[in-house]
Amino acid sequence: MVGSLLGNHVPRVEDPDLITGRSTYVDDLRVEGTAHAVFLRSPMAHARITHLDTSNAERAEGVLAVHTAETLGLEAVPSFAQIHPQVEHGPLAHEVVRYVGDPVALVVAETRAQAVDAVELIDAEYDPLPAVVDMEAALAPDAPLQFPEIGTNVAQSVHAVHPEGAGDVLADAELVVRARIENQRIATAPIEGNAILVDPRPDPERPGVRLTAHIATQHPHMARNLLATYTGLGHDELRVVAPHVGGAFGGKAGISFPHGAVVRAAQLLGRPVAWTETRSEAMLSMTGRGAVQFAELGLRRDGTITGLRCRNVGDCGAYAGFGGSLVVGPGHIMAQGPYEIPKIDYAAVAVMTNTAPNGAFRGAGRPEAAALLERVLDLAAAELGLAPEELRRRNLIPKDAFPYATRTGLTYDVGDYQLALDEALAVAGVDELRAEQRRRREAGDVKQLGIGVATYVEITGFGGKELGSVVIEEDGGATVMSGTSAHGQGHATSFAMIVSDRLGIAMEKIRYVQSDTALVRSGGGTGGSRSLQLGGSAVSAAARAVHDQAVELAASLLEAAPEDVEVTDDGLQVRGVPGQRVSWAELAAEATRREGALRADLDVPQDGATFPFGAHVSVVEVDTETGFVTPLRHVAVDDCGRILNPTIVAGQQHGGIAQGISQALWEQFLYSEDGQPVTSTFADYQMPTTADTISFEALNTETPTPLNELGAKGIGESGSLGSTPAVQSAVVDALSHLGVRHVDIPCTPERVWTAVQQARAGRLPDPWREPPSVFDTLEVQGGDADGGVEV
Repeated sequence: MVGSLLGNHVPRVEDPDLITGRSTYVDDLRVEGTAHAVFLRSPMAHARITHLDTSNAERAEGVLAVHTAETLGLEAVPSFAQIHPQVEHGPLAHEVVRYVGDPVALVVAETRAQAVDAVELIDAEYDPLPAVVDMEAALAPDAPLQFPEIGTNVAQSVHAVHPEGAGDVLADAELVVRARIENQRIATAPIEGNAILVDPRPDPERPGVRLTAHIATQHPHMARNLLATYTGLGHDELRVVAPHVGGAFGGKAGISFPHGAVVRAAQLLGRPVAWTETRSEAMLSMTGRGAVQFAELGLRRDGTITGLRCRNVGDCGAYAGFGGSLVVGPGHIMAQGPYEIPKIDYAAVAVMTNTAPNGAFRGAGRPEAAALLERVLDLAAAELGLAPEELRRRNLIPKDAFPYATRTGLTYDVGDYQLALDEALAVAGVDELRAEQRRRREAGDVKQLGIGVATYVEITGFGGKELGSVVIEEDGGATVMSGTSAHGQGHATSFAMIVSDRLGIAMEKIRYVQSDTALVRSGGGTGGSRSLQLGGSAVSAAARAVHDQAVELAASLLEAAPEDVEVTDDGLQVRGVPGQRVSWAELAAEATRREGALRADLDVPQDGATFPFGAHVSVVEVDTETGFVTPLRHVAVDDCGRILNPTIVAGQQHGGIAQGISQALWEQFLYSEDGQPVTSTFADYQMPTTADTISFEALNTETPTPLNELGAKGIGESGSLGSTPAVQSAVVDALSHLGVRHVDIPCTPERVWTAVQQARAGRLPDPWREPPSVFDTLEVQGGDADGGVEV
C-alpha cells in the first residue's frame, strides 16, 4: 500500500447523488397507503382559543381525521432540551396560543391538496391576549406573561463570579469600556424544512419493530429515544431513519412537537402519515441567535485586560425555546475566549417572548460570546490608540500555556492563537490595506475602506463517546457505520478515507451506513462539530481492530508470523514475499467458515471537549452617501487540529464564513409589536445569493489535539465565530475617522447611513446603556464552570 489518503484533497463520494438528484429526502419517500397531514396554525401571537369547530373539515372530501389537543392528548412532547420544568408543549396548542404559527389543529387526508383545502374549513376564534416580542421588554415588571402560573418570563438564569469571591471584577481597572451589543435573531432557512413520515404498522422484515419514522433530523437515536418516551414504546419497538437531510445546523435537533402530533395521528389512524413543512412554515419555526449583551471590559493603560463583566439576555421565544438558554450555558463557559482575563463576572437570563420558539444555530452560543468579546476589544483598542491586532497580541493566551485552565472551568487542549493571527494579517496584507485606507480618507472619498480583525476560540465535541463499526463483506469491500448523522458535511467521504487508509481497501468498495436505528445500534447524532473527532476516531479504532483480526487470520492462512504480515492494496501479504498473499474477500470467506466475521463495533470515548481557534480579517467598502457595505475580501485562518480532507474543511469554512458575513450585513428576522412576523418570506428576509457574496481566502494552521487518535477538532461552526465580528469591525473601522464607535448588526445601509449622519452632526449615541434591573436581583450561584446551570 503506497502512501496515505489522510490529509489529501479527496473528492466527496456523496456529491454525485446530491448533485444529480438521485438522493432521497423524506418528502421523496413513497410508502403505500400514506395519508398527508397539514396544520392549522395560529394567526395571533398570544390569544385564548375560544372556539374551534372542525365539523366542516371532517366532512370534506378525502379527509380521514381532524385533530385538536383534545383528540391528540395533552401529554407534552419531549424536546431536545427542556429549559424550564414547568414549560411544555403538547402535540397541539391547548387553550392558549403563544406565537404566530403555533399549531392549533391537524388535518389528515388522502392527499396533501385535500388536507390543505380542509384546513381552510376549520372555524377557529381567538380572544387576544397582551403580547411581548422584545426580550428586554419581557423583563419589565408589568410585561405580559407567557405562563402566569410561573410568575415570570425568565426561563433560566445564571450569575457566577470567577474566581469565586473575586468581588468587583472591574475594581482595579484603569480604563473600562462598555457596550450594549445586539446579536439579532436569524432564520435557519435550511434547504429542506422539517419532515416526517410515520408508519405505525409492524415491520414484517424486522420483528419487534412496531413503528417506523423517517425524519429529517440531526439525531436519529435521540429522536427514537424521545419518541419512545412520548409513545410508551420500547426503544427496540421503534425505528427511526434519517435519509438525506437538506441542511440543519441546529434547526433539526431531535424532534419538536409537530413531529409528536404526526406520530400520534398516525397511531390513531393505523396507517402511514406524512408531513413536510412548507417554506413559510420553516421560516416561522426555525430561528436562532437572538441576544442582547451588556459587556464591560476593564484594562490597564498598557492594554492588559484586568476583568470582564457581562449581563446578557437571550430570547427563548415561546415555550422556553432552547436558543435563549445559550447565553446561560455556552455563552457563559466561553466568556473568556482566547484571552487572559483574570476575573469574570457573568450573569445571563433566558427570556420567553411571544415569538417562535428559538433554537440552536451554527455555533449555538459560541458566536454570540465571540462577538461580545471582539466588539469590546475594538472599543478598547480605539480608546487606547492601539491597532486592534496589537491589543489582541497583548492578551492572547500564549502557546506554552496549554493545556490551559480557563476562569470558567474549562481546559483548552492545545493552541497557538498568535500564529493564526499573524498568518491572517500577513495574508491580508494589513499594512498595505491601511495605507490605502489613509489615502481614501485624505482624499475624502465617498467610498471608504474598512479593515476588521477578530480572533476566537471555539468549543467542539463536548466529550462523551461514539460508535464506530467496520465489517469486511464477502466481496472484499467494507461497510462502515458511525452513530453520527450527516446532513451535508461529508461523513461518507471522511470515514471511507479512514478505513481505506487503515485497511488498504479502495474507497469505491467502502459502503457507509448511517442514520438508521435498526442498523446502527447507538449514536449521538451530529451537532457541536463532533462528527470527525468522535465518530471518525471511533471508526479509526474499529478499522484498527479489524486490521489486527485480519493479520492474525492471514498469518494462519499464510503460515507466517503475524508481525511479518502487512496490508497491501487489496488484501494482506507476507512482507517481502508478494506471492504469499490473501485477498480481503478470501479473508472474509475464511472468517465466515470459522463461524466468525472480520468485524469490530466499538464505543470510543473522548475525555473532554476540543477547542478549535482562528483569526479572521475582513475588508469592506462603505459608501458614506448611501450606507451600502460591499465585502471586498475575507481572510480566515482556522485551526481544527489535524486536517483529514482539506476539501471538506474548506467547504465547512466557506459555509461558516458566508453565514457569518450574512449575519453581519443582511439577515434579521423581525416581528411587529403585536408579534406578527414581518420577514417570513425570502422577499422580505435578506438571504444572500452568490451575487452578494465573494470568494473567501480560507487557510489553516494545524495543532493536533491529544484527546483523540486522529488529532482532530471541529470545523463546522468555526467560520461563523470569526467572520461576523470581523465584518462588523470592518464596517465600524471604515467610519471610525468620522467618530463612529459602534454599529449594531446587521450593518444595513439604513443603520450605516444613520451613523454617518449622526457623526457629521456631532450626535453619536453612547453604545452603552444600563442592563435591565432583573440583574440586580440575581444571586451569585458560585464560581464553578456552569454556575449551577446544567450545560
